[in-house]
This record gives sequence, structure tokens and C-alpha cells, in this order.
Amino acid sequence: MKAPVTRLDDCQYLLVSQRNDTLTHFAAHGEQCSHDALNRYLRGERITPRLVWDNVRGQLVLTPRGSGLFDDTVLAKHGSFAIALVRRQSSGNANAVLKGMGVVTCVYVNPETAQFWLRDYRIYELDGDGTSKREHVHEMLSPIVYQKALPFQAVLMDTWYATKELMLSIELFKKFSYCPLQDNRQGEDSGDRQPYRRVDARDWSADELEYGKGSKIKGFPKEHKVQLFRGVVSTHRTDSMVTNELTQHSTEATQEACGFRWKMEQLHREGQQVTGLERCQCRTARMQRHPIGCVYLSGAGLRNARHKLVARWINANTAYWIITLFSSSRNHLSGWFLRKS
Repeated sequence: MKAPVTRLDDCQYLLVSQRNDTLTHFAAHGEQCSHDALNRYLRGERITPRLVWDNVRGQLVLTPRGSGLFDDTVLAKHGSFAIALVRRQSSGNANAVLKGMGVVTCVYVNPETAQFWLRDYRIYELDGDGTSKREHVHEMLSPIVYQKALPFQAVLMDTWYATKELMLSIELFKKFSYCPLQDNRQGEDSGDRQPYRRVDARDWSADELEYGKGSKIKGFPKEHKVQLFRGVVSTHRTDSMVTNELTQHSTEATQEACGFRWKMEQLHREGQQVTGLERCQCRTARMQRHPIGCVYLSGAGLRNARHKLVARWINANTAYWIITLFSSSRNHLSGWFLRKS
């Protein structure tokens, strides 16, 4: 009698299979697997965001300067609308509207070590639960602050999430928010002496480009102020960035904080290129949710192994150079004493 398929088998298959992640391919290459056994396993097994968090929490390197990063990705499903959870939605990566599944993710970033860990994720299913992507972000942020009690000081987001409701909610949680603004957002910094203007049409002095300036954003409460910055991204592009940390007066530091948003793109790229996040062809919602959880579990294991390997390599090289320097210094001192004697 063949042993039942386990979660470990599924995760290992995703790690070793580079192009084909179908059940038939798994059954054909798994010694203890059959197609029916895989179907029974997928129908009965549940991998939830809480399960992923339970496996990740022991790997975190916490710091009070940590950041919570929120963003979403669209898993392209070009084949058919018969796949559950698939709908037409905008993809920033493809710069187009395509058929796919939306996944909203939350990542914890340690800026001191440049490491990141997946904290939570949600499947965007507007027709099923009626919850928007911004509401998913708010739902993930609240328990992290009050229940998981992770030490972090800033929330990093994309322009899509830079809304009044979400930014004010972050302030209620006593956290700082850092996010870029779309160029058509309007603000003013003249103390109500001039009307609101687009942020990309405002004048900037040399000092303001370096240190930022206090501003108000249209639609926010009248007395609510933020720090607005204009940073150079490339020779042909500049971005407006905003934060509610009023003591922040450095464009360079603001760009560095916003730059950690790239860790989310790294998470999505690893999931899609290494463990086949987009390639599941199952039709039901239950079976579609399962490989997403397996991909995030596998990715967490890979990143943990990489961190340990890098730390071991650094420790080994540090020890090598200490011994080398010590030996060189000892030989040099010995020669010095011999010359003196």
C-alpha cells in the first residue's frame, strides 16, 4: 500500500519541478503518488495564512526599526475563466488588464539586515467576500499591531494604497507611513493662500528638493499635514513621496525607506519563477488556494536556508581573515623584535 501524499511531498515537488506543476506530472513522477491520491489530498488539505505564519515566525530577526510592506500581485491565468477566483483585473507588472487571480501580501522587512519574511496574505475575491484590496490591507494590519505585536515603526505601500482612509488608520495605530503619490494627486503648502495643485506641477527650491516640505493633501482633514518629497528615480523620471513622519527632513532617507518596497517584488518573482506560483491549472477555489500556500511555505524554507548559508559563509570568511591578519601581525611583530634584539 502506497503512503499518503503529504504537505512535504507537495512542497518538495514545487521546488524540483521547473516548468510543469500539474497533478498529472506530479503523479507520473512521484513514486508514492497517483492522480486519485493527489485529488483526495488537495480536497482534504487546507493551507491557511495562519499555517504559513506559524512556520515563518521562528525565522524572524526582529528590530524596532522594522517595516511592514503591503502590495498585491496578479497571477496570470490566460487559459480560461472556468478556473475559480479568476477575473479581469489590472496588473502593474504587465501594464494591462488581464485574466488572473489577485493576491494581497504583507511582508516584514528588517532594514538592518535587508532580510524579509512573509507575514500574511489574502486572496482577492471581490465577487465572493466583497472585500477590496485596501480592506484586505487594513484587515492584515490590525491583528499584526494588536495580536502578533511585531516591533515595527513604518508601513510601506504603493500608490494604489495611499488613500485617506488607510493612511489615517495607520496613524491611529501610531505607525509611520511611507508611500509614493500619483502625479495627479493634489496638495498645497502655502498655508491656504493658494488653491490645490497637482503634485507634479509644484515648484521646488534646492533646499526643498533636499529636505522636503510640509504639505496638505486634498481630501484629508483640514489640519492634517504630511512631509512631501520629490526624488529622482532616473534621468527621465521623478517621483513624489509622502510620509506622516513630520520629523523626517531627508529626501535620501525617504527614498531609502521607500526602496524597501522592492522586497515585495522579490517575493513575487521568487514565487513565480522558482516554485510556479502562477502555473496551477486546478479549477476549484479550494485547489487554487492550496498551491499558493505551498509556494509560500516553500519560499520561506528556501529563504531561511539561504540566510543560514550566507551567515555561515560570512562567519567562515571572517574567521579566515582574522586568523590571516593575526598570523601576519604575529610574524611582523616577531621580525620587529628580532631586529630590535
